[in-house]
Amino acid sequence: MEKIEIVVRENCYLGENPLWNPFDRHLYWTDINRGQLYCFSPSGQVYQRCYQGETVGGFTLQADGSFLLFTAGPAVKIWRENRITPLIENIPDEKNSRFNDVIADAAGRVFCGTISPDRSPGNLYRLETGGTLRKLLGGLLCSNGMGFSPDQKYFYLTDSGKGTIYRFHYHAETGDISNQEVFIKVPPEEGVPDGLTVDAEGYLWSARYNGGCVCRYSPDGQIVSRLRLPVRKVTSVTFGGEEYRDLYITTAGGNQPESTSRSDGYLFRFLRAGRGLPEFFSRVGHQG
Repeated sequence: MEKIEIVVRENCYLGENPLWNPFDRHLYWTDINRGQLYCFSPSGQVYQRCYQGETVGGFTLQADGSFLLFTAGPAVKIWRENRITPLIENIPDEKNSRFNDVIADAAGRVFCGTISPDRSPGNLYRLETGGTLRKLLGGLLCSNGMGFSPDQKYFYLTDSGKGTIYRFHYHAETGDISNQEVFIKVPPEEGVPDGLTVDAEGYLWSARYNGGCVCRYSPDGQIVSRLRLPVRKVTSVTFGGEEYRDLYITTAGGNQPESTSRSDGYLFRFLRAGRGLPEFFSRVGHQG
């Protein structure tokens, strides 16, 4: 616990999708339910709300420095210097859904999952750089944290509704995934697997919603450590800072009357947690 610190005292309703921006060296994250994006400057130890609008279930950083927002609708929009440019305005088969958690691959494509408030199954899509959306997988109860192994041989996908992290063979040239297998199964009494990241050694760091911790798994799926937090609803993780050695952790529950901690929804940091890798830039509609 001595290495974990609170860096932002903001009671997010549903803090998610932390992402380190190497251009300005700030940490960005979304409060999904309130339609807000925040950014934190480690050098100045200050944070601010930088976006207020529609629900943002996930976002990526584009190679040109703009942001790709995945919103309710579900829709996809480019956000650049406070200007919004629609890219996909709706998906006919997803009228009551929203996006939830997204990740770019090395080619600039984006894997994006959907969830529905009526608990109907969601889907996993791949957004091509040209703007075409391709459905890859159906039947997901709650599409969530994703990641790639450092050698890009594997793709990981969390289905929080099933308490499962799947592993797929990943084909970097085409962006296709195959050979789905259960990689990690979390017992219900230990909480729900949520967002994840993969470090430079190929270990998975998985946030545990209602479990009060972040679990680190070896490349063969064995749990090797648990990082305990003073809150229950731990939602997602990413590496950032100098040489990507600090682990940033988002949490939720800032709006819930049954909250057991005044720290619910805060942004936490685990200093010198290990060695992460930069997330890939998306290149959707990118020129040059």
